[in-house]
Amino acid sequence: MSRVQLALRVSDLEGSIAFYSKLFDTEPAKRRPGYANFAVANPPLKLVLLEGEPDQATALDHLGVEVPSTDEVDAATRRLAESGLTTLEEQNTECCYALQDKVWVHGPGNEPWEVYTVKADSDQLQKATESDCCTPTTESACCTPTTESACCTPGGAKATESDCCTPSGASDCCTPTGAKETVGSGTQAGCC
Repeated sequence: MSRVQLALRVSDLEGSIAFYSKLFDTEPAKRRPGYANFAVANPPLKLVLLEGEPDQATALDHLGVEVPSTDEVDAATRRLAESGLTTLEEQNTECCYALQDKVWVHGPGNEPWEVYTVKADSDQLQKATESDCCTPTTESACCTPTTESACCTPGGAKATESDCCTPSGASDCCTPTGAKETVGSGTQAGCC
């Protein structure tokens, strides 16, 4: 069964867990430090709560579609690339306390969307530092950051200079280590 995912960054994790438990009449499916997720049956929804900064308003972290298998992630990757969208693939990535295969795209407002499958549980909330780094590649004309420090991580958050590649030329691409970025025939908007 596929379901839409909504990932929110919240300042009060415990208060948010209590609220969403009441709103959806269900308890979290998974709770870990700084993290909770709900597998809501009706409507089909995966609600993810990520602990944010104190006293900050709740904010959208990312959106997604959870699918049952890697084959469905691969099919979505092909379909999205063939439609002209820039895709960023991640295989066997550990984040949100799960081992996942996924593909990322960005909407016209730069909102990050992932199509993903959960392969197993993990003890890790965030990706390891080395998988967040960018590496320049000239294999294809994927993305061109507008400035040398305009490299991004897959979740759409801007990485710090130390986490990011410094492209040596205008055609170099910033791609997270272990990820494969491809481009369809459309524009490169939202890539980095």
